[in-house]
Amino acid sequence: MVTPTGYTGVSRKSHLVFDACFESGNLGRVDCISEFEFDLFIRPDTCNPRFRVWFNFTVENVQETQRVIFNIVNFSKTKSLYRDGMSPVVKSTSRPKWQRLPAKNVYYYRCPDHRRNYVMSFAFCFDREDDVYQFAYCYPYTYTRLQHYLDSLERRNLDYLQREQLGLSVQQRRLDLLTITSPAQQNPAKQKKLVVLTARVHPGESPASFICQGVIDFLVSQHPVAVILRDHVIFKIVPMLNPDGVYLGNYRCSLMGFDLNRHWQEPSPWVHPTLHAVKQLIVQLSQDAVGLEFYIDVHAHSTMMNGFMYGNVFEEEERVQRQAVFPRLLCQNAPDFSFSNTSFNRDVVKAGTGRRFLGGLLDDMSYCYTLEVSFYSYMAAGSTAPVPYTEDTYMNLGRNVARTFLDYYRHNNFIDDNKPQTPNHINSTEVLSQGRQGNGIGNEKTLGGERGAERKNLDY
Repeated sequence: MVTPTGYTGVSRKSHLVFDACFESGNLGRVDCISEFEFDLFIRPDTCNPRFRVWFNFTVENVQETQRVIFNIVNFSKTKSLYRDGMSPVVKSTSRPKWQRLPAKNVYYYRCPDHRRNYVMSFAFCFDREDDVYQFAYCYPYTYTRLQHYLDSLERRNLDYLQREQLGLSVQQRRLDLLTITSPAQQNPAKQKKLVVLTARVHPGESPASFICQGVIDFLVSQHPVAVILRDHVIFKIVPMLNPDGVYLGNYRCSLMGFDLNRHWQEPSPWVHPTLHAVKQLIVQLSQDAVGLEFYIDVHAHSTMMNGFMYGNVFEEEERVQRQAVFPRLLCQNAPDFSFSNTSFNRDVVKAGTGRRFLGGLLDDMSYCYTLEVSFYSYMAAGSTAPVPYTEDTYMNLGRNVARTFLDYYRHNNFIDDNKPQTPNHINSTEVLSQGRQGNGIGNEKTLGGERGAERKNLDY
């Protein structure tokens, strides 16, 4: 509980109670500047003070119509999408669906009172005294949510889905591996292709989990494209590479303060056990008869719009052109994916990343990409205003990534082109996603009620 400076009486309504002692929560300290203004400090990643970006906290004991200004004062990054209209997300007990705050109430500026660090301030008006309000940097996707989702998939007993425990984190959390493919090969004369996808090596990049779930939802559905893909491709998916960091509310690092995406070259089975297990798996797969054709590592980006990819640089022009095919096809399928933002590089600072390391390890018929998506928004065709991402539009990008594999393999004549054609953009309504039922997505009331006449957004 935070009381005004010098106040010695009995605590009362409007003395705000802050909490971040829950899964993926992050708030380090609160300073009361006045009755209406509070400075909030992000807790740095565990064992690493360099990274302070992710926040996720609750506020209660509010008074109806109480107006406040929250200043988040210790961001470790100077560049931010807050300069471009991004805003935090909020929900409350009676309105459990996340929504973004109005951009007009959010300010990002260099502050002389905080050693000229960048500060993000937002104004807010609490409207229901009995509600607990939750604020976050972006839509949270916790380790427990993933476990519930994977449990629900397992209960469906799909013969083309296998879940296994690839390893354990330092704090003994599961490292899950999903294998999605048809059990019986439809065409014995053709060997299946192999695709590996990983997500959440950086724990604060929660949009990666929504994309990953979109990929999985689509691949296990009965959509005609999904059925064809399962007959021709083996998908290996690690949906949460850094479960300890996710659980602890870190932005970039593991429990022990390591950026796991800089340790692919020599991961330690003790210090980086999840990364070590995934690397062993990929090395083994690359040596098997099947051969690994695609590795995609999913991330979220804090300064750029849209979805886009990073790829590697090669000397052979023919290989360069082949590597550009998949992102070009994805650009045709996903309205929020930008090929113009996609780039191919060999930056020295990225040498320890999965994309760079595996690009050097695998043969020249393999493709390694980092798939990035904005924490904030994308620019739709013909639009001059950014369209903020939602949980569902992140998942739609995942569905369109999965669908693009069919286009790619048709392009390479691996899959016969006499199969029925499918629409370019796949929407959530086209995919039967029973695994999402009961996990809190799509079953919630919108903020303020369901009927337009009764809808009431939070006042500011």
